Amino acid sequence: MAVTKRMTSITILGSTGSIGCSTIDLLMAEPARYQVRVLVGGRNAAKLAEQALALRAEIAVIADADALPELARLLAGSGIEVAGGFTAVEQASALCVDWTMSAITGAAGLAPTLAAIRNGKAVALANKEALVCAGDVMLRAVREAGATLLPVDSEHNAIFQSMADGNKGSIEQITLTASGGPFRTSSIEEMEAATPAVALKHPVWSMGAKISIDSATMMNKGLELIEAARLFDLPESRIGVLVHPQSVIHGMVHYADGSVIAQLGKPDMRIPIAHALAWPRRIATNSPRLDLAEVARLEFFPPDSVRFPSIDLARAVLRAGGGAPAILSAANEVAVEAFLCNRIGFLDIVRLVADVLDCLGAPSADSLELVIAHDAAARVAAEAWVLARA
Repeated sequence: MAVTKRMTSITILGSTGSIGCSTIDLLMAEPARYQVRVLVGGRNAAKLAEQALALRAEIAVIADADALPELARLLAGSGIEVAGGFTAVEQASALCVDWTMSAITGAAGLAPTLAAIRNGKAVALANKEALVCAGDVMLRAVREAGATLLPVDSEHNAIFQSMADGNKGSIEQITLTASGGPFRTSSIEEMEAATPAVALKHPVWSMGAKISIDSATMMNKGLELIEAARLFDLPESRIGVLVHPQSVIHGMVHYADGSVIAQLGKPDMRIPIAHALAWPRRIATNSPRLDLAEVARLEFFPPDSVRFPSIDLARAVLRAGGGAPAILSAANEVAVEAFLCNRIGFLDIVRLVADVLDCLGAPSADSLELVIAHDAAARVAAEAWVLARA
């Protein structure tokens, strides 16, 4: 008698964002393997309803409560349960499933991610802030629940794959790669005068506005450095960063015997998402295949700390510990938004973050409540910085 394999139950937090949409693209190709239980979107009710119907989800939750009536209208008669608002998001995140994609950006994703972790199942982590802002809290919850964290950021996923043989004790260093963004070869003067339109033109990746600006300042690499220290339990001194314009090698692990194991692939987020989705197995994707003969050349450069001081700033924050990472992340969010609204200049982004860190220091952050309080204080200080220079 044939045995029917049980479907893997899925929750996607942030389903209407770019990571969520890429995840759904993979799920649509494997309808017999995965059953979507919960979809959580931000404010795009039309997109969330379309996804819920296509995947036959059980529950669709929209974070913006004002969009709930539209979502309810679009899903009327479908049998799909609907809800809205932050409390509903947190409650839906706590529902037990086999695998959760955590892709709600910013501090708004902290509580939902923690709720998912407490289920003790697999959580695919695309929300940098979970480990950057609340690393100690999240990792303690992972240990207590026996959950599995699966990194989705291309760099961290590359490191994770390169550690597949389990010889963690033989690791000398890991290296994160960075494209260098749109200002890799620009002068300080050009960066000072940069407009949002120019800064958003990433040379390799197609991403949302916030992460595109983080790539332009290389703050994304600073945040990833902090996240890598948490994920792989390494001091910042053993985490390197190299600018790699071709974005073919996404991460490398250097071992004591002199070996360097690297993960290569096209710059397509479906590849690391697919790895996390099927882990410890693999599934096929329709991502473009890497042709090294076509690439022809792979280049690597150390990051310029004068034009891109955000990496050194992140290293200092990691050494300081406490609430400093949460303050850095929150101040950066405010600074990026202010730049996108033409309220501050491009180089003001890192200046603002540094000044807010100097002001607020590294207070204790051993609970989610304290992390959220530091996040709020950093946002107030950052907004005051912007207003003072208006």
